[in-house]
Amino acid sequence: MPQGPEHGADVDAWPGQPQPLGARFLIDPDGVEGTNFALWAGGAEAVELCLFDETGRETRRPLAELTHEIWHGFLPGVRPGQRYGYRVHGRWDPRTGARWNPAKLLLDPYARAVDGEPGRPAAGGELPAELYGHVRDWSEQELADTVRDDRDSAPFMPKGVVVHDHDTWSDDRRPDTSWADSVIYELHVRGFTMRHPGIPPELRGSYAGLGHPAAVEHLTGLGVTAVELLPVHQFVHDDQLLRRGLRNYWGYNSIGYFAPHGAYSASGTRGQQVGEFKGMVRALHRAGIEVILDVVYNHTAEGGALGPTLSLRGIDNAGYYRLAEDPRHYTDYSGCGNTLHVVRPQVLRLITDSLRYWVQEMAVDGFRFDLASALARAMHDVDMLSPFLAVIAQDPVLRRVKLIAEPWDVGTGGYQVGAFPPLWTEWNDRYRDTVRDYWRGALPDVRDLGYRLSGSSDLYAWGGRRPYASVNFVTAHDGFTLRDLVTYERKHNEANGEDNHDGSDDNRSWNCGVEGETDAPDIAALRRRQVRNVLTTLLLSTGVPMLLAGDEMGRTQGGNNNAYCQDNDIGWLDWTLLEDPGWRELLAFTSRLIRMRRDHPVLRRRAFFSGRRHGPEGLRDLGWFTATGREMAERDWYAPSRTLGMFLSGRELRQRDARGRPVTDDSFLVLLHAGAEPLDFPLPGPPWADGYRLLVDTARDDPAAPPATRHPAGTRITAPPRSVLLLLADPRD
Repeated sequence: MPQGPEHGADVDAWPGQPQPLGARFLIDPDGVEGTNFALWAGGAEAVELCLFDETGRETRRPLAELTHEIWHGFLPGVRPGQRYGYRVHGRWDPRTGARWNPAKLLLDPYARAVDGEPGRPAAGGELPAELYGHVRDWSEQELADTVRDDRDSAPFMPKGVVVHDHDTWSDDRRPDTSWADSVIYELHVRGFTMRHPGIPPELRGSYAGLGHPAAVEHLTGLGVTAVELLPVHQFVHDDQLLRRGLRNYWGYNSIGYFAPHGAYSASGTRGQQVGEFKGMVRALHRAGIEVILDVVYNHTAEGGALGPTLSLRGIDNAGYYRLAEDPRHYTDYSGCGNTLHVVRPQVLRLITDSLRYWVQEMAVDGFRFDLASALARAMHDVDMLSPFLAVIAQDPVLRRVKLIAEPWDVGTGGYQVGAFPPLWTEWNDRYRDTVRDYWRGALPDVRDLGYRLSGSSDLYAWGGRRPYASVNFVTAHDGFTLRDLVTYERKHNEANGEDNHDGSDDNRSWNCGVEGETDAPDIAALRRRQVRNVLTTLLLSTGVPMLLAGDEMGRTQGGNNNAYCQDNDIGWLDWTLLEDPGWRELLAFTSRLIRMRRDHPVLRRRAFFSGRRHGPEGLRDLGWFTATGREMAERDWYAPSRTLGMFLSGRELRQRDARGRPVTDDSFLVLLHAGAEPLDFPLPGPPWADGYRLLVDTARDDPAAPPATRHPAGTRITAPPRSVLLLLADPRD
């Protein structure tokens, strides 16, 4: 049972050990139970450990031992469930980057669980002024952060929780899905579960809700192999959002890199969230689904110079953050006010210790790194030999899990799509933009489309990288949903309270003739066809497809392309959509495409296409065709076109099975037609095929396969306006 300070705080701290960092419950060789506390605070003059009982009464104990800039001590009698924080003493001189203030209780950056959220919002809904290390004087902007605030922040601060949840995971088996076989599904723990009718109300919005059979059944029925969870590290709601009566919904505002976000726990926040998160992982693993975390190590919730003092700023501001030439201010490559100084050993250790913890103790299967270019910066420039990337490459734990980069940040030179080293895959925004432009009729030719469909070899065919270095996506949490992409040409973010100035204006969307929802049957039918076109393009492209949760069932955010603060019906999945036969059919259609991808290795190649002729017939592994059925010549790639044919040969896969045998497959013809009129397309003959059978026609509302009619090679097949046809090629002897 959790024990209060009366069992451990009435004695001085023993010396303890400087390793590992954080709070670790243990039993020493003499049988004494207690907790070892260790905190890196390089420039500090003193550190006090603060323990809190059930009433909030605080007891302070100095950590007198200092080893290699780590303050440490062992407190007998302190057991799991104990709430704690730190007060760190040192100079207050913001002009030199020194922001120590012992009046501010600080969250342990290594805390395994966090209880509470910052403050009881003061009048007007903002964070309490006591949470700020400086006196907030908005009338003196030039000096606003230079005067120290000596009011105690402890009553308003969340507390770390001592956790002891030893787990061998002997009953768990990781799916270990290969990259080439992966289909990623990006979801929000709370948003996915809040309105699900099959999840008990008390579990909605929680880790337990996502691990519930009703949630898992949707994922397995769809056929995805991994969920990519929006941030689940402990995060903080932004002051400017609270003042507008909103909350940080997405969670890209981390303050605790080891703690599962407490608000997503249905079982409690005194350490119970750790076990609940593990239960969710186990449930997903049993279903064959991997768990990938979206992690935000580029910045923290403390923001810029005018932000609150919650943890790292008060522990050692200059030791953790990149400071500007004027050390009062911060170098900001994140757009969120600060940037962690990953070149520094203690920061690099914090990040890699956190990553290893989530892999080894929480059994997650990979990470998507938000604004990864900020982590790859050396002193200033992005450097693919940077300490962070070098440490990851040699780490025996981390180099074995899935690593996904968001390959850009907001700083100069931050856009690095295609530049990350082997081991890494990348969110490929050039795929997103190209596919959007093609289906809205904005591509001048089909050159870029050819690259994106075939694995983006122009970006990734170097250094031993494979097609699965490209995470292909058309929609993600940041931007329009797929339904909104074909319904709105302009963002409608009024609910965010920023006069519609937030969110991107570069949507590359087409509303099919009317802005917003409409009852016009012809426009509604065209929009659903466009949704099917995009999904079919995505799931037939070489690379790793990523779906945004709800796109398979017509989810809408009402045109909001930046729902980061919409913890409500705008941001949550509306499961009543499945009461509409049309959206149920879309779900069935998407699931069928994913099954086809799973069943056919030619649709999930492990090697780039060569384009060379093979065998006596001169068959290529990849063939391209114009709207007239003729093989593409060089000049055709530069000619305006709304049509592209792609032949995928299953006879030339250049891969072997586990026993060294060549892998072969069926061959397919994909015909993409974005034109507004029907197209009569001559089907390619030998050496490609003698005939074809139509498997997918996106102009059909029926999710099942079209009638199995054979179409001889050389005959014409009609592609309806704005459609994708997938045809199975007859095998040739």
